[in-house]
Amino acid sequence: MKKYAIVGAGGRALAMFAKPLATELQGVAELVGVYDVNPVRAKILSEQSGNVPLFDDFDTMISVAKPDAVIVTTPDNLHDHYIIRTLEAGCDAISEKPMTTDAEKCRAIIDAEKRTGKRVIVTFNCRFMPYVVRIKELLKEGTIGDILHVTLNWSLDTRHGADYFRRWHRQMKNSGGLLLHKSTHHFDMVNWWLNDEPESVTANGSRLFYGPTRVERGQTCSTCSHTDTCEFHFDITANEFTKSFYKEAEKHDGYFRDQCVFGDDIDIYDTMSLNVKYKKGTQMSYSLNAYSPYEGWKATFVGTKGRIEAEDNHSGAGHEDPNNYIRIFNRKNELITVQSRKAGGAHGGGDQRLRRMIFVGDVADPLGQMAGSRAGAMSLLIGAAANISITDSKKVVIEDLLKETVTN
Repeated sequence: MKKYAIVGAGGRALAMFAKPLATELQGVAELVGVYDVNPVRAKILSEQSGNVPLFDDFDTMISVAKPDAVIVTTPDNLHDHYIIRTLEAGCDAISEKPMTTDAEKCRAIIDAEKRTGKRVIVTFNCRFMPYVVRIKELLKEGTIGDILHVTLNWSLDTRHGADYFRRWHRQMKNSGGLLLHKSTHHFDMVNWWLNDEPESVTANGSRLFYGPTRVERGQTCSTCSHTDTCEFHFDITANEFTKSFYKEAEKHDGYFRDQCVFGDDIDIYDTMSLNVKYKKGTQMSYSLNAYSPYEGWKATFVGTKGRIEAEDNHSGAGHEDPNNYIRIFNRKNELITVQSRKAGGAHGGGDQRLRRMIFVGDVADPLGQMAGSRAGAMSLLIGAAANISITDSKKVVIEDLLKETVTN
């Protein structure tokens, strides 16, 4: 039975890894330690996950707990730091997406993996969502021939989307913006669907909705004088989890979970679009906005033998439909509809299936759902290239970001 430790005691660490390791994976995998700079969050995570041993130092956790692998769930800008330290300590690393936030850190991780001989796993749960998997199967079967063009439009609603502007994600230095933190999922989906790697990226991005766009704003929702009139007011004390996990932990690290979504310090984009050219010639058009009245995505694939349309709504009108649909248009003027029941469980059923493959490993992987450092790099580098393209108004070549780094 393999042993695991966690660095970064956030909500994702608790729900995705710590609790499941103590319950559904008990007897298969063992959680032997947790470390976070905030002792309150670390303590709560431990108590809710079978009283996992707590450590106040990362290196001490490695030497005492002796894990086989470390799960990295820190803020994104620290992923490279802990992934590399984990590899150099002789452990494998399991990283939440994105693997890291820029090309320089990406190269450092790849170099460390090669140097140490240890392995990096990146947890792309979208690859495990049954609906996403069915699309992959249809494309792999050649249903529409060679894929020439893809469009992917992603909308975040003003519940989910706004939340990124309350938290540490709101600053580029922490998250790389939504093109890294959020879109990495989406870019990996397309890379995986196409079984291809990106060649070049051009992009546009703006902050149009959040940030200092209105006079009525404050520092945090807890201290704001506009709580009665602001539709974005977030009561951090209304929920026991956010109250204990974040509000009561503020004094230990100065992190405020309910910052104003119209704050002056927000520098990430909320409106983004980009074009990607792939090595095999496929072109992809992508857009993301974080203030839609509903949440979900729409994808279109056009190939030499037809067209596939797919969409998945998570909120708003129509999301109550218990089924997903894939529409296939062929060259015979026929429309074929593939219908399937929506999967239950977190993230469209992806989380539990991903955990099973990582921690149990008793299922085959014919579609290549498990992702390593190369997949992690190819997804994050689209976002990193897009950020450069937006700033410098130019096309960015992915290989230029990789430089001379040799990858597996």
